Amino acid sequence: MFDRIGRYWRVLATGISFLAFGIGGLLLRIAVFPLLQVVVWERAARVTAARAILRLTFRGFVGLMRGLGVLRYEFIGLEKLERGGLLILANHPSLIDTVFLMAFVKRADCIVKSHLWNNPFTRGPVRAAGYISNDSGEQLVEACIASLRAGNNLIIFPEGTRTPAGGAISLKRGAANIAVRGARAVTPVLIDCQPPTLGKGDKWWRVPERFVQFRLEVKDDIEVGTFLGAGVSEVMAVRHLTDHLQQFFTGEYQGHA
Repeated sequence: MFDRIGRYWRVLATGISFLAFGIGGLLLRIAVFPLLQVVVWERAARVTAARAILRLTFRGFVGLMRGLGVLRYEFIGLEKLERGGLLILANHPSLIDTVFLMAFVKRADCIVKSHLWNNPFTRGPVRAAGYISNDSGEQLVEACIASLRAGNNLIIFPEGTRTPAGGAISLKRGAANIAVRGARAVTPVLIDCQPPTLGKGDKWWRVPERFVQFRLEVKDDIEVGTFLGAGVSEVMAVRHLTDHLQQFFTGEYQGHA
């Protein structure tokens, strides 16, 4: 009886959380960021301020979900993300993985799907924050490398989408391409969500039998230089790094599961 009531509450609380997220995004678009554009004329300073506002907003959203009893979380090794110019790669088991990372990573930048640029609830924030659109074609890698060189912390989910229900991780080569061409170490973050929720194809109202526990662990950096030996082309380095990351995330995720 109490378990059923608890589950009904988590459905309601999840709905409240996402409603708050949508309303918050709309308010940022129609009130906060237009005011920011008037107050802060210089674009770089305005982008920095917008990203700081979004970080606080995401922290508030995570706090709301925790306060309502939807989830709990622990963040291990967060101090490793205090540096600048990091290429942060993470697995992607849940819809709100991005929210967690954007809430806790300072000077965060990310690649945004093109449809979010036209979504009424998200286009204001993502444009104000100057995030990178994934429809920029051949300029995408250059834009990512430029962001890293500017000292931003670039967050990428190398799977390109959420992990399928079966849990099989399959990485694309885009993240490794950025790492190799930008000669950057990779800072991996392992995200574990138990019981699974908000995965690929899941409906938001299908909440688990109990509250969800998120565990985010920042692992040690993976040096890209080891894949760039003498006589090794960038293409081969990208392939080897992708294979290494595939084995790394698959092994680490299975170990936690």
